This record gives sequence, structure tokens and C-alpha cells, in this order.
Amino acid sequence: MRSLLVFLILLVTTGCTLAQESDLARKLRELPGVVNITPFKRDTLFSEEYEIELRQSLDHSNPDGRSFTQHIFLSHRDADGPTVLETEGYAARAGRARELTRYLKGNQIVVEHRFCGKSAPDSLDWRCLTLKQSADDLHTIATLLKGIYRGKWISSGTSKGGQTTPLYPYYYPDDVDASVAYVAPVNLAQEDPRLLAFFRTVGTPECRQRIKEYQRALFRSADRILTMVDSLISRNKMILPLGGRLTFEYMVLEYPFAHWQYGIPCESVPDAGAPAETLFSHLNRVVGFSLYNEQGMKYFQPFQYQAYTELGYYGYDITDFKEYLHAMNEPTNRVFAPANVELKYNCATMQSINKWLQREGNNIIYIYGENDPWAATGIELNGMTNALQMVKKGGAHGSRISTLSPEQQELVLSTLEKWLHLTIPR
Repeated sequence: MRSLLVFLILLVTTGCTLAQESDLARKLRELPGVVNITPFKRDTLFSEEYEIELRQSLDHSNPDGRSFTQHIFLSHRDADGPTVLETEGYAARAGRARELTRYLKGNQIVVEHRFCGKSAPDSLDWRCLTLKQSADDLHTIATLLKGIYRGKWISSGTSKGGQTTPLYPYYYPDDVDASVAYVAPVNLAQEDPRLLAFFRTVGTPECRQRIKEYQRALFRSADRILTMVDSLISRNKMILPLGGRLTFEYMVLEYPFAHWQYGIPCESVPDAGAPAETLFSHLNRVVGFSLYNEQGMKYFQPFQYQAYTELGYYGYDITDFKEYLHAMNEPTNRVFAPANVELKYNCATMQSINKWLQREGNNIIYIYGENDPWAATGIELNGMTNALQMVKKGGAHGSRISTLSPEQQELVLSTLEKWLHLTIPR
């Protein structure tokens, strides 16, 4: 009798839970454009989580034209609580709650960027990969899901996703109540010269010189290192579309950027007289081949296209290394963009966005690391908005709210409380 009673209680409880879960699933499934939902479970902060496949217009100005399926990861906690819209810049996958979601104890919506991952159209019409089209994607998603999530909405993203975060309210200022952009550059040229200037002042003179001597040592050991590269290619069955020598030269030029972006301790940089094996091991660990192998180049092509048509990027200063460059003349990251595709840079886009952010971009918090190269092209606030810019002293690309000083953390959280009219647990 006791076992039967326990079984009946469990059955009733389970039935109630399933009914609750299926109610949210039903609402999602009935949304216009939703073609599939798949439950998953990644984080105990949430009661339900779903991967949503949403049919989006490839060109939002032509809704009757071609479409693609965009992938969204929805993590549900409370329909009346705050909702964090994570503006990804690349492919996305089901993951745990992001930092801001944990602070706010909210719902989370992670949107895979168009043309990336599983959200790539069958036929890549690169002309449809624009900042406006990606903002249209986010607006469509927010409009649909605001019928379910009635609390405050906050957009947030990191790095490339961080760039998307303040661009979104530029196009749709009423969609979100606040934004938090992590390590988000605001580049104003196809290869913004402010990034080159940054490498002449970051850190200490001793560290900058040590890096330069390390790069020279790499070039002087090129023959020995290229043998190691060939061996690595063979072992890993790796394809380098640029070839071994050109890839190596780009990796060496890239080293200062990677060093400061990832916060590599200066004392870990090998001495110029170190063996070639030591020199290459450090280069492979810090820079690596992920940007240069066939798979990596294909993965980053959508970003590179956007960088060289609207977002802007960075170039290289080869003044100290011209004598060592045998495979390149004028290095440019344009080589990593899609081949045989027009890369016409529209400088007006980011100029207009930057001006709006400075004059009208309210309720936005920007977080940077002092030594992160992308801080060199960070937002330059002029006091015309209530936006907040926080810089982690000595910080790199991993700078977050939790890495700021206690005083900075408190200012960020109290500012969000004021903007969102809610209390954030400390």
C-alpha cells in the first residue's frame, strides 16, 4: 500500500512537471517561423532549456524572398524575470548561464549569428551579411519572445558578440532596457591605425622589446621551425591554405596581438637565444594554427567578411621585420576573408554608429581590459549619455564584471539596478 501511494504521488508530481514544461514548449512551437524545438539541459539555474530553429528572412527587406534557419538556445527561469539576450558573433552552442545571467538570476537567450555554424544559408549570398540584417534577426527574435518574457530585457555579448551588443540598440533602441558589452571594439577604419599605435605603448618598454626580439629570433630560425611545421601538418593531417611559409610569417606578426589579448606573462616569452624548438612551442601555444588551417579559416570567414566591409579590423606594422619576410609583400588580414568576393568597405556605417553611441547610446555598460588590444578602439564616451565604461587595470580579453575591482563591480551592479528597477543579490 505504501509503495502504491509513493508511486501515485510521483506520478502526479511528474505529470504536473510535464504539463508545465509542455506549456512553454507549446508556446514556443506555436510562434511564427519556429520549425523545431529540442529540449536540452545544461544548467541548474534554469527549469527548462530548448534549442529553437527559427526560419528567418535572408534579406529582411524582402520577406517573401529566400530564408535560412537560425539557431537559438533558450534557457527558462521565470517569465516575469529579466531576460538576457546574448548577441553571439559566431557559431553558438548550448552552454551554461553567462555571467550577466547569473548576476540577474534571469532567463537567457543565446542567438547564433547569421552565416555562422548551423545558421548559415544553403547558398552564401555575402551581400546579406550586414550589421543591419543581423540586427533585424535579433529584433525578430525579441518581438516573438516578448510575448512570453514580460520582464526587463538586457542585451549582452563578448568580443565579436560584444560588438553586436551596442549595434543592436542603434538599429532598435526600444528592444532592450539596458546593454552590457564585454571587450567590444568600435573600429573606425578597415584596418584601424589606433591598434598599431597601441602596441607602441602597452605594457613596459622592456616587455615590448622582449617581444620584438622574440619575433626576430623566430624569423632567424625559420628554416628549422618550418621543418617542425611540416611535421605538425603531417601528424595532424592539417591543411594550411596559405602554405607553410606564409602561414608562419603571419603567425609571427600576429604574436604581439595574441600576447596582449590573452594576457601572457612577459617573463614567459622565450629569450632570443632559446632553441628553435622552444621558440616554436611558445608560438604554437599562444598563436596556434586555429586561424590558419582550412577549418579555422572557413569558420572565421563570416567575421572577416564583416570586418572588411563594415566592422573594421587591424593590420600589421612590418617596419622591423621587412628583411625577414619572404612570402609576403604587404600583409593584410584580408587574405582570411572569403575568396573571390567583393570587399567594399562602407566607412559610413561605423562612423554613424559611433556618433550615435556617443550622443544617444544610453543604458550601455562597456567593459574592457587595459592591456587588451581591442581596448585601443574601445568606445570613447564624451559625457553626452549615461553610458558607463569600466576598464580592468592590467586586464586582457577575459575581463568581466567579476574581474573588476570591488568598487568597479559595485558601480556596475548598482547602475544596472537603477536602469532596470530591480535588486541584484550581492
